[in-house]
Formats: sequence, C-alpha cells, structure tokens
Amino acid sequence: MPRDRERSMPILLLLPNLVTITGLCAGLTAIRFIMVDRLDYAAMLIIFAAAIDGLDGLIARRLNAQSTFGAELDSLADFLNFGVVPSLMVYHFALAGTYTTNWVFVLVYTICACLRLARFNTNRDTPPPPGTKPHFVGVPAPGGAMLALLPMFVGFLGLADFSDWSLAYGIYLALVGLLMTSRIPTISAKAMRIPRDKTVFVLIGMAIAIGLLVTRFWLLMVLAGAGYAVVTLWAIAAYLRGKRP
Repeated sequence: MPRDRERSMPILLLLPNLVTITGLCAGLTAIRFIMVDRLDYAAMLIIFAAAIDGLDGLIARRLNAQSTFGAELDSLADFLNFGVVPSLMVYHFALAGTYTTNWVFVLVYTICACLRLARFNTNRDTPPPPGTKPHFVGVPAPGGAMLALLPMFVGFLGLADFSDWSLAYGIYLALVGLLMTSRIPTISAKAMRIPRDKTVFVLIGMAIAIGLLVTRFWLLMVLAGAGYAVVTLWAIAAYLRGKRP
C-alpha cells in the first residue's frame, strides 16, 4: 500500500497545471483565429488567458502543490500567450501589408517578453528589499499584452482605426516591449489595499464591469486597458522623479 501511494498522487494536485494548460490552449487557438482573420476571437482568447493567469499559482499555494515543473510550464505558457500571440496579432492587424521592416517591431516586442520572463524566473526566489511594497519590475507580460492590443480594442469598439497607422503602431509595440524589460517598478495587486468603508464601491464597480462584459465587451476592454495605461504612465513618472510607486 505505501508503494502504491508513492506511485500515485491526488488528482486535485494537478489542478494548477490544468489551469496553465487551459491558458496555453487558449493561446494556441488564438493563433488559429489569427490565420483565418478573426482577430476579435483571438483577442478574446488572450484576454481569457490573462484573466486566469496567476490563478494557477494561487491554487498551487492553496493546495501546497507548488513545483518547479509548474512554474516553468506557467512561464512557457506566458511567453506564448503574452509574447508571441499579441505581436502576431498586431502584425496581422496593422504591420503586414506595409513595410517589410515592420517585422522588426514584432521581433523586438517578442524578444523583450522572453527576456522579461527569463528575468522573472531567475529572480523568483529572491526576497524584495526590506521596507518595500510588493511590485513588479517592469510591466508584467499580461499587462504588456493588454497594452499592445489596446489600439486594436479601440478599433473593435469602432472609435478609431489604427490599422492604417502601421509605423506608429509598430513603434508603440516596440516601446511596450521595452517597458517589459525595464527596471521601472510597476503596481502589483498584492500592494493594493482598500479602506473598509470603501469596499462597497469596489463591489458596485464589479457589478458594472460584469454588466459591460455581457453587453459592451470591447468598451470594458478599452476602459480597462486605458486605466492600466494611465497607471503605467504614473509609475514611469514616479520612477523618473526617483520615487517608488
């Protein structure tokens, strides 16, 4: 009996990796939709992957099922979902039909995402300096993907068409990539605290977000992306002033 236990494990302990595989499948399926010119479906799948990103780690900690295998699998999935797929989407959306040198912007963004994840992996077990709030170093990969796709979300909403702005979009894509590899401290949800008397507004905000999710999906994505862009700009300004956000 003890030997049988060593050869098996509770299936519940596989749940974190199953969540990671779900996100990875979403990213791979997004590539399929890029090939058939359904960028809206591809974007939805990447948004879904971003929504569940981090859930695998949370579940692993709750179940005490953390492993090096799971951490590396999560990093590889993040590279595909938030490094490769967004750059291919932007290329297909705005860059492919103009200058062939636009491919350089795709390479810059994707390589920056890879470098950012590699740096995160090497520093994963390094404790933060004493007295500092939890924060990301540079824009995290899911946040970079959302920033990269924000002009596309605006186009899906019908507010503006950035597909003709190939050079500007390409430069923007590369800049987002550089932000991911930067040393700029950016906000982490772990550092966010809500006063107890203000929690009702958070709950109401969630109700509004769910309402927009099922009625005006792209409006919600534009608002969320624009909000994150503002927070990122604030972090950049604070960094340039020599302060930590």
